[in-house]
Amino acid sequence: MNGANGQLATQMIILVVFIVLMYFILIKPQKKKEKEVQDMRSNIQVGDEIVTIGGICGRVVKTKDDSIVIQVGADKTKFEVKKWAISTVEKKSTDRKVSREEIVQEQEEKKVKPKRLLGKKATSMEEEAAALAESAPEIASDAAAEVADAGAEAATAVQDAVQPAE
Repeated sequence: MNGANGQLATQMIILVVFIVLMYFILIKPQKKKEKEVQDMRSNIQVGDEIVTIGGICGRVVKTKDDSIVIQVGADKTKFEVKKWAISTVEKKSTDRKVSREEIVQEQEEKKVKPKRLLGKKATSMEEEAAALAESAPEIASDAAAEVADAGAEAATAVQDAVQPAE
């Protein structure tokens, strides 16, 4: 009986050591990582560049309690994302607070200015329009003459088709 109790005690010690070892190898590092991720998500500020768990990259423009509004793409599309969906913060904003007005002002400065049509100046385009307006009656009379000639040819072809072959 004494040997059985000693063997049972040894097995219990091995089991307890195994559980403690698993705690320090698996559970504690996981909790530490979860705490770091939670701190990262709670410290997101306006102006930070983030990546979501779906792979969407964007800049934070507004923060709420459990969600944020990010701006993505060349057309500056904005949409709301839950904070738990944030994977990483790529670039932190500067230490100073970035206001919404500063972000809007920066976006307006970066807007693409439209290029002039075909690189021509407005005055040369107006001159071309005037020249086309002056030549419009000539173009119309030429078109009318071509239509009349085509009509005469069609009438002749119809008459030839209607007359029986002799």
